[in-house]
Amino acid sequence: MNNSVKPDASAAVSPGSNSQSPVAGHFSHLAFWQAMGPFLVFAATVLTVSLVNPAFLGGTGIAIVTGAAASILLVALGQAMVLHIGSIDLSNAAIALLGAILMAMALPTFGIAGLIAVLVAVTFFGAVNGAIVAYCQVPSFALTLGMLGIFEAAALVTSGSETIYVTKNRELVTVLYHYRLAGVPLTFWMGVVVALLYWALLRFTSVGQGLTAIGKNEAGAIFAAVRTGWLKVLAFAISGFTAGLAGITIVAQAGSASASGLGSDLLLPGIAAALVGGTAISGGLTNPVSVIFGALTVAFVPIAVQAIGISAQAQSLVYGIFIIVVVVLTTTRSRDEIIK
Repeated sequence: MNNSVKPDASAAVSPGSNSQSPVAGHFSHLAFWQAMGPFLVFAATVLTVSLVNPAFLGGTGIAIVTGAAASILLVALGQAMVLHIGSIDLSNAAIALLGAILMAMALPTFGIAGLIAVLVAVTFFGAVNGAIVAYCQVPSFALTLGMLGIFEAAALVTSGSETIYVTKNRELVTVLYHYRLAGVPLTFWMGVVVALLYWALLRFTSVGQGLTAIGKNEAGAIFAAVRTGWLKVLAFAISGFTAGLAGITIVAQAGSASASGLGSDLLLPGIAAALVGGTAISGGLTNPVSVIFGALTVAFVPIAVQAIGISAQAQSLVYGIFIIVVVVLTTTRSRDEIIK
């Protein structure tokens, strides 16, 4: 005999009234902000700069911002997929940098085949992270923090602490940065395509539903026979693969790679872009399309504060405060959720 009591849907609305309950209205507002918040924040940032310094958005201003946002976007998308299952990947920015160095070394000899081989390798690195998290029960924060140091050391050793210049077949990747569609480099459009693919994966596939189930309630997902282990491996593999794509954008923009050059500071911007893009740090709520605007906002802020005329000494302070405020505004909260 089932003695459970089913919730009465009519309790949410007073008798004889068709008005929406305060709780329902609260969640509808949350849903609206989750969908539109990242775009509105970016639009407000652009509007502010256009009023203070209209010349910045003319000419090459948009190309500069989107070019800088390309690698941030790809790192953020990989991060968002891991955050979606309630984990975090502190190593994916270091994987991107190591991937860029390996690509710069492989391109002159192997061309496109070298790029593909490196993408396979960095995807494997991510999958190893996921396997350790899933099957060895190691917290993702601790594991990927350790792997961050390992991959950074690997980047230093592999490059010999020097800049690796692409001396041959350079045009295979630099065209992605120098060729522009609607004034925007192809490197950024590549990130947009990846965001749309990840959005479709999460929204329309059983794999995406499984990833969401893990992020929302992993214990419930286990009881529902969701294959949580391999899905965690997949999420981290996606993070590694997307980091490899970020490595391509680094080489495309610089024509070279080094452990201390372009792309060496992607960790915090990548995490910030995922959060500003509305990704719930507690898992289960991610819109990769919104991450596009998160990445644009994060890339825009340091360039914008310089265009406005804020001194270099104060730029980091403004950048940090802005990111904290935007994350507070774009984080979705529910009545029964505890933010830690």
